[in-house]
Amino acid sequence: MVFLRSVGGDFGPVIYGERIRLRTPQLSDYAQWAELRARSRAFLTPWEPTWPADDLSRTAFRRRVRRYVQEVREDLAYPLFAFAEDTGELLGGVTLGNVRRGVTQSCAMGYWVGEPHARCGHMTRAVEAVLDFAFARLRLHRVEAACLPANRASIRLLEKSGFTQEGYARRYLCINGIWQDHLLYAMLHDDPRPPAR
Repeated sequence: MVFLRSVGGDFGPVIYGERIRLRTPQLSDYAQWAELRARSRAFLTPWEPTWPADDLSRTAFRRRVRRYVQEVREDLAYPLFAFAEDTGELLGGVTLGNVRRGVTQSCAMGYWVGEPHARCGHMTRAVEAVLDFAFARLRLHRVEAACLPANRASIRLLEKSGFTQEGYARRYLCINGIWQDHLLYAMLHDDPRPPAR
């Protein structure tokens, strides 16, 4: 089930999946987010763009949330935090970014999971719920994703979720301060999806 809401100026989708809830980040998420990101820094660094010096500061988070709200309002991106439905604990995040309309109707999907929650199936459930939202609610035709060839966990996640590898992009994204090659994946709205777990 997916619905849009506006509470206290924050606006965005709330998406429910199996034992997981995703929603647009809010200022009140700062402490939990900063703690999880700090705790997971060494785990995440090889797979992400270089973190700015002030990345975990409250001021940077406030700027980030303002940008997120604007991107959702303008249908440019849908950044989402993933929470355990039973405990409310922050697990990670999924973003549908670079939303393109017109003749393409597509977006790029990125995701991260905190180290304490890795290899528990949370991100698989989050991605599946977000794909339902992308195709049913946003009416997108195509969701793209890219991952480093060495990121076996990400490759498993994408393939388990029904993505098809479409190519190999040389020096595609600057990850951890280095322009790195990526595997390119995509899913179309009418591609077969694995059965819900």
